Amino acid sequence: MRAVRVIQGRAVPMERSDVDTDQIIPSNWLKRVERTGFGRGLFSEWRDDANFVLNDARFAGATILIAGPRFGTGSSREHAVWALMDYGFDAIIAPSFGDIFRNNSSKQGLVIAELATTDVEELMEYVRNHPSDMVVVDVESGLVEVPTTGWQRNFVLDPMTRERLLNGWDDIDLTLRHAEDITVYEVSSRAPTLRGLFDRAGHVIAH
Repeated sequence: MRAVRVIQGRAVPMERSDVDTDQIIPSNWLKRVERTGFGRGLFSEWRDDANFVLNDARFAGATILIAGPRFGTGSSREHAVWALMDYGFDAIIAPSFGDIFRNNSSKQGLVIAELATTDVEELMEYVRNHPSDMVVVDVESGLVEVPTTGWQRNFVLDPMTRERLLNGWDDIDLTLRHAEDITVYEVSSRAPTLRGLFDRAGHVIAH
């Protein structure tokens, strides 16, 4: 995944609490085998409503989603994160998140910024009235900021998530950091293995 240090973009306020992963990406979209194209299904049942905030032209192209408490609860589907990122969101700001959604986000590079409820409500109100103003989510310093006003709030990432984002490490990258140790173990270990039982074509040569 790509490294993430600072996200700067316009934001969209979605004043809904308890948004679960089935609402983020409905189950009928889970039949797809690709990991792309899920943005079209993001909040698809709500986007039929002309008054839904993502249909408001003032917020078109926003890359930061501001949501209510307990965002991303429900099933463990990674597709929810894929849909948000495929639609164009780089960060989600909310008072609280579903634990599995938070974990999935950290593995895909979607930044999760948790702020106090009053701070989220204040930021929503500002963005609603100033949709063209930029919002900054700084992963390195743990800061959410509205540069035009000087509004700033700190958020906390656990150290491993912060390192993942700053370095662009997915699970494979984390494993490859220990490639040398893994190779040494494979060469020196006396633990039982299948080495010597098969030839290069996969035929059994020992029993």
